[in-house]
Amino acid sequence: MISKLNRRHIMGGVAAAALLATSSMAWAQTAWPNKPVKIVVPFAPGGTTDILARAIAPDLSKAFGQQFVIENKGGAGGNLGAEQVAKSAGDGYTLLMGTVGTHGINRALYAKLPYDPFKDFAPITLVAGVPNVMVVNAEKAAANKINNVKDFIQYAKANPGKLNMASSGNGTSIHLAGELFKSQTGIFMAHIPYRGSGPALLDLSGGNMDVMFDNLPSAIPLIKGGKLKALAVTSAQRSAAMPELPTIEEAAGLKGFEASSWFGLLAPAGTPADVVNRIQQEVAKSLASPALKERLATLGAIPSGNTPAQFAALIDAEHKKWAEVVKASGAKVD
Repeated sequence: MISKLNRRHIMGGVAAAALLATSSMAWAQTAWPNKPVKIVVPFAPGGTTDILARAIAPDLSKAFGQQFVIENKGGAGGNLGAEQVAKSAGDGYTLLMGTVGTHGINRALYAKLPYDPFKDFAPITLVAGVPNVMVVNAEKAAANKINNVKDFIQYAKANPGKLNMASSGNGTSIHLAGELFKSQTGIFMAHIPYRGSGPALLDLSGGNMDVMFDNLPSAIPLIKGGKLKALAVTSAQRSAAMPELPTIEEAAGLKGFEASSWFGLLAPAGTPADVVNRIQQEVAKSLASPALKERLATLGAIPSGNTPAQFAALIDAEHKKWAEVVKASGAKVD
């Protein structure tokens, strides 16, 4: 039988331990971040994922008093970078700029995915959504008299097996937009995956590729520079950044054609909720600033900054949507 004195000692010890644990937790929360935070971009520099990560990083660095550093780790349609973050400690010091590919498409496309897009991550916030744009090499388009989507379809059917379609990697929205286009038009183009939009766009503008369904922000500079010719956007509505471009449905009569992209921050599973919420709040503030809103608007990106719960619901809905597109297209990656 425990004496009253011993009981008081035990209860006092429990209370002290609880107080110590609470104090330690509070200290840990207020201390974060006490070193640089890494944002892993699962693609090569130059693509939209990279552009958006670098757009919000300076404001986060200023808000938290620590550098938010970008690390590019491309390959396998974003899977290598996503796997790295999934296996990192949930301490708030490693984040992922995820995409519709890494968290909406790849689970249905890849036979073996080295991470679980739901169980292995804590969604933070959707950063932005963007339309894709169908672009061709400007010189080739002029030489072959390709002025619109119908011209391209006619040319592709007249030259079966001769066209190469570039993408930022297997499973990206850029890849799936092309597969959807192929399935709805009945044309064949060889898919050539790269480790990101940057190197793919470089080869397309150099004439080594024929077509790409790139994210609008990364393609705009080359379109405006005359290296690429834009034929249409892949979204359901025209883009405010390039309102002169028709949608693919408008341009070619492909009913229901829609393949947009989105990009958002995620942390490894187990990251403290207060850290997740603090990051979300600062990202939302950054996206609401007039300077960044104007910059993103010129790129055709639509900023978000939604809550972790809202972002989680989006990921779930997008996975279901793209699983059907992958099945219909017949695309598979071993």
